[in-house]
Amino acid sequence: MRSGYYKETIARHVDLTDALSQRVWIAIALAALALAPLYFDYYGLSLITLMAITAVGAMGLNVLTGWTGLISLGQTAFMVLGAYSYAISTESWGWPPLAGLALAGIVPALASVVVGIPSLRLTGLYLAITTMASAFIVNHLVLEFDGLTNGSSGIFVNRPTILGFAFDTDQKFYYLCIGVALLTVLACLNLRRSRIGRALVAIRDNDNAARVMGIDLRSYKIYAFMTSSFIVGISGALYGIFLSFVTVDGFPFLLAIEALAILIVGGIGSIAGAILGAIFLVGLPEVTSMIFSLLGDGAQGLLSTSAHEIKGLLYGLVIILFLRLQPHGLMGLWQDARRVWTLWPLRY
Repeated sequence: MRSGYYKETIARHVDLTDALSQRVWIAIALAALALAPLYFDYYGLSLITLMAITAVGAMGLNVLTGWTGLISLGQTAFMVLGAYSYAISTESWGWPPLAGLALAGIVPALASVVVGIPSLRLTGLYLAITTMASAFIVNHLVLEFDGLTNGSSGIFVNRPTILGFAFDTDQKFYYLCIGVALLTVLACLNLRRSRIGRALVAIRDNDNAARVMGIDLRSYKIYAFMTSSFIVGISGALYGIFLSFVTVDGFPFLLAIEALAILIVGGIGSIAGAILGAIFLVGLPEVTSMIFSLLGDGAQGLLSTSAHEIKGLLYGLVIILFLRLQPHGLMGLWQDARRVWTLWPLRY
């Protein structure tokens, strides 16, 4: 018999899910994702695909910021490297798409070592500024090496054919992105339960105590940088395929701010929070557009002329509200609701 949230056996510690209700909800979610193309039109399916791609990138940043406590504003650099690595390898060199996706993760992971080693002694704002500089450096290098990257002209990217299966339609590409997102979830869940994952969390909570316990801070921070950049590079490649065109203009610096906002809104350090935050922030402009449409033509005209400014204002407002009212994000709201449901009527 279960006692609250405590796990009573070793098997429960090993299981990814520790309750039948969780397995049921996971099965329902997977069925809904599998059937989504039957009920959504082109626009709705594209929106869900973008949510899946964004969730992959958010889970990658969560490894570095949520688990290790290292704030990074250079995620756009690794997305650009991943997108260009895939585009160059598949479109220019003729590599198979599966190899291109692997390269899209390996190149950012190796580049993260160059960024990570000089930044090992930096924390907080200093680390954020250092990683932010890497985004501008990568964009400059992409534009300079136009013989390889085609400069500001960019590279057209075709939908991939993997293991003989062509993802040439929106429905098929949707399933590819959902599959990559599910694999990323499984990888992150298992990484979090491993010795490396526990060491990363120990560094986040108290790096001095972690060092006393024998954790090599230098090595594990490099692991965090490489793992995070590998996942973010994959998301950059998928985003480039989603856009069908890879250029530095398609990866503005605002994406790095959005990634941090996703973690704050969803819940820093939580894989489920990264997914919920991605769904919330990607869907936020659509909800805003619906609200503005109800307010009349004047509001719609304002939205059409100042969409970028309104989007930034909404992100800032959402971050402030969550930091002020619910620092643990959407996962904190869910845990509070579950606690009230479980302990009622003895909640207070």
